[in-house]
Amino acid sequence: MIRTETVLESWRSIRADTAQAVEEYPAAEFDYRLAPDVMSFGEIARHVLEAAHALTGLLLEGLQNMATPEFRQMLKKHLPVLPEKPEPAQLAAELRTCLDLRLAQLAAQPPEFFSEIITNLYGQPVTRLDMIQFVKEHEVGHRALLFLYLRLKGIVPVTTRRRQAKK
Repeated sequence: MIRTETVLESWRSIRADTAQAVEEYPAAEFDYRLAPDVMSFGEIARHVLEAAHALTGLLLEGLQNMATPEFRQMLKKHLPVLPEKPEPAQLAAELRTCLDLRLAQLAAQPPEFFSEIITNLYGQPVTRLDMIQFVKEHEVGHRALLFLYLRLKGIVPVTTRRRQAKK
C-alpha cells in the first residue's frame, strides 16, 4: 500500500525539478516548440501548473465525479492567476508556491479523504489518493518533455547533474 506522505513528499521533489527547469531554460526561447502542433516549453510548464492546481482544487472541494460535461468549466475556478505569458521567474515561483499550498491542504485531510472512491476523468472508479498519484505522474511526463527541451538547448537537467555528482 502506498502511503499518502510518500506521494506528497515525492511530488514536492518532482515539482522542485520542474521549477528549476523553468528557471534554467532560456527565457527568450519559451515560445520554442519541437513541431508546429505541440506545446512550447512555456506552454508545457504552464500546463503542469494549471492542471495540477485545478485538479487538486477539485479534489479538495469534494468533487465526486470528474467525468462530466461540465468538467473543463469546473477546472477554471481553480486556475492560478497569471498573465498570458508570465516571466519564467514568476512561473517558477508559482509552480513552487501553488504546490506548497496544495500539499499543505492535502496533508491536513483525514485518511478517509484519500481512500474515498471518486470517478476520474475517464469514468473509472479510483481513490482520491490514486487521483493525486495520477496528477503527480502527469507532471513527471511533462517534466520529461521540459528536460528534453533543456537538452536540445545544451542544458543538462538537474536530475542528471545530481546523479553525476554522486559518481
